[in-house]
Amino acid sequence: MALFVAEHTHPAESCPARNPQMASGLLQIVNPANAAKAGIKIHGDAVANGGHHLYLIVDGANEGAVRQYFAPFGQLGTLQVTPASHCEEVVQRGQC
Repeated sequence: MALFVAEHTHPAESCPARNPQMASGLLQIVNPANAAKAGIKIHGDAVANGGHHLYLIVDGANEGAVRQYFAPFGQLGTLQVTPASHCEEVVQRGQC
């Protein structure tokens, strides 16, 4: 398993939280138990208040697997998946 930061943004005018059906479906994707079935471990998620920007810290087999699992978010705006490291690892290797 490798660590990734997944980020999703969408325009304010098409915020999926305003659509009950869409919001419910997206919550199912962010549900840790559902993600685990797809081999994804969600460490945490946060939405910047008023910013229409979702951040997820996840473990996955590889970038493609993470991107595939969170693909529905990309259909609603942008989806960026970036390989990441825990802070302790960065300090141990002496660079970001």
